[in-house]
Formats: sequence, C-alpha cells, structure tokens
Amino acid sequence: MSVRTAPAPLPSLGFRRLRAFTILMLAVALVNTVVQLLDRSDAALPAVVAASAPAPAPAPPPAPAAVVADAVSDWHAAEDGHLAVVVSDLSTGRTTAYGDTDHAFATASIVKVDILATLLLQEQGRLTSGQKEVASRMIRQSSNGAATTLWKAIGKEKGLAAANTTFGLTQTKGGTQGRWGATTTTTADQLRLLQVVFTDDSPLTAESRKYVQSLMGGVATDQDWGVTAADSRGDTHAFVKNGWLPRTGGWAVTSVGRVEHEGHPLLVAALSDGGSTQKKGVSVVELVATHAARDVTGA
Repeated sequence: MSVRTAPAPLPSLGFRRLRAFTILMLAVALVNTVVQLLDRSDAALPAVVAASAPAPAPAPPPAPAAVVADAVSDWHAAEDGHLAVVVSDLSTGRTTAYGDTDHAFATASIVKVDILATLLLQEQGRLTSGQKEVASRMIRQSSNGAATTLWKAIGKEKGLAAANTTFGLTQTKGGTQGRWGATTTTTADQLRLLQVVFTDDSPLTAESRKYVQSLMGGVATDQDWGVTAADSRGDTHAFVKNGWLPRTGGWAVTSVGRVEHEGHPLLVAALSDGGSTQKKGVSVVELVATHAARDVTGA
C-alpha cells in the first residue's frame, strides 16, 4: 500500500507580492548605483584630461631690436616722418644705430649742448660768472633767451662750425639768421658730441666736461624725459638734454644723454621729426631709446 505525500503549501499571495516588490526595489537600487558611478566617471574625466594636458606656453616678447624696427616702420607709416637712435656702451665698446641714421634732423634745443661745448672750447674752459649763469639756464631750464645770448657769443653758426670741426662732427650744420634751433644734425654726430662731453676722447678739459655734465645731470623736472627712460636706476640719475620744435612738416622731438642700463654706462641719442604732436614724439624717442639700450646690453 503506497503512501502519498501531501504537496507543500504554496506561499501566500501576500508573501509573493512582498518578494516581487523587494526584487523590484533591489533592481532599481542597482540601476541607480550604476548611473551614479557613470556620472562620477564622466565628471572626473575632464579634470583628468585637463590635468594631463600641458598649459600653452606664453608667446615670447619681441626682441628689443624688433621693437625698435617696428617703431621706425610705424613712425614712417603713421606720422610720415623720420626716426633714428644710436646707443654706445662705454663698458663694452659696442655701438649700434637704428632707423634713419643718415637723415638730417633739426636739433631743436639739443644744440644747446653744442653751443656750451663751443663756448668752453673758445674760452679754454674759463667762463665768467655771468656766462655760467646763462649757461645754467640754457641747459637746466632750456631757456631760449639764454641760448640766443650764447649763440651770439660764440659767433653764431660760423663759431659753431669751427668748434665742430675740432670736435669731429661732420654732418651738423648751424641754423642761419639766428635760428639756432634749426641747426641740423645726425645721430652719428650727436654720439660724437656726447663722447666729447662724457669721455676722455675730447678736446675739452676734464674740468669743462665735468661742468657740462653737472648741468645735464641737474635739469628741471619738466625737462627730465626722453633718453632718461632707458636708465634702469630711474631717470633722476641720468644726464640729458631734450629738444622739441613745431615745424611745417610736424614736430621735431630730440633727446641726447648718458644713462646707465643694468650696470652698463650708455651714450644715447634719439632723434625724430614729422610727428603730429609733441607727445607722440616724446613717446617714440623714449620707446626706441629704452629698447635700443636693452638690445645693446642684452639686459
């Protein structure tokens, strides 16, 4: 006789529903977890990429000589004038000129250094107290009246020409009819004149040179601009004489002097003409003087 086993009772409907709901919730939780992980991976990816990508290198600044060349080109195009600068490094002997070096520029008031040097040569360095007072006003305040007085004293353009022959200036021509500011010159002649004032290669006595230097090193505040921008110590340490003159073809703005750039003693002459304003002339001579100094010294 066989014995039949009773079948196991089926789970209740409520239990089956609970089990189905639990499985569903677990599936939902699993999907959410996967989505969150994917979101985190996507968010982190740009940071990883950004961290691994090298930053672009900044463009190197243009070389100083290129800045000067561009300034000359821009001056020709925008102002329809001429621009030139020369720098001589007294410590290395290196001299470099840029721009319109053969052009005859109106000196404007930088001729006042030539007038004083001529007077000192003629008087063998022995000036009267009255002459010194006038010379001081001519250089430090750039007094035109003082310049006219000493222009007459040296014999005007003829006296200037005779002295310049002794100094070694070959391209400077004195203004006529009392217009000393219309004297024309080149950067090469202005460099030679600076050598006469600031080096031993000079027909002037050491005392005369020291006298001119003292005046150029103590110009009035409103006269302290131009090539002094190239002095890395600050313009109050430089020796300078500037000129500015409105002419039919535009402003002539000129600047000559001795500066020190990163330990290098430099003689600098920056000349311009054809500028539409005096301010633009000042800006451009300061720009080319500064970058020419950087180029010559490599500093």
